[in-house]
Amino acid sequence: MIIEAKGIRKSFGTLEVLKGLDFGVDKGEVVAIMGASGAGKSTLLQILGTLSTPDSGELRIDGTDVLKLQSRELSDFRNRKLGFVFQFHHLLPEFTALENVMIPAFIAGKGVREARAEAEELLGSMGLAGRLSHKSSELSGGEQQRVAIARALINRPAVLFADEPSGNLDSRTKEEIHSLFFKLRDTLGQTIVIVTHDGGLADRCDRCLNMRDGQFV
Repeated sequence: MIIEAKGIRKSFGTLEVLKGLDFGVDKGEVVAIMGASGAGKSTLLQILGTLSTPDSGELRIDGTDVLKLQSRELSDFRNRKLGFVFQFHHLLPEFTALENVMIPAFIAGKGVREARAEAEELLGSMGLAGRLSHKSSELSGGEQQRVAIARALINRPAVLFADEPSGNLDSRTKEEIHSLFFKLRDTLGQTIVIVTHDGGLADRCDRCLNMRDGQFV
């Protein structure tokens, strides 16, 4: 398994948001997590993505016990092994599409030539070869999200996490983004965990897990 989580608990004050969850994902699997607002979906995704720490439990990702990593080790692991796509793309407006995608590669220590070549290849595979020099304000919503996905993939992560990745897109663009996730699985063997309210997207996934009150049901 790429992700093995056992007994994950998380509270905020007196509110217990996650109540001893177990969760696992195999390599190349696309898994959807659904549930009403407040069910704990995004909190779980943040813990799986090492952006938040559980109060108790175990978490191994790609064979690494991430809860035992020190802060700098964890940051390095996250940059190399995990990719993130959110509902809002969070592109840096002063940089071009190409430059936005190259940034995580620079953080990982890659040189300019290598980072540029990989970013151009990724953006080209997403139909953005003609948009490399455009800034985010010059791109459509769907193009911006594809740039964000390319940025998440530049370091070839073990897992791609997506939190409502098509939540603010029109229906046609939404379908294009959904299809892109499965293309990534088929061509790259990419493992993907998606938090979504979109039943159509969830139905296309290999598995769909439903959450209610901090537990899977």
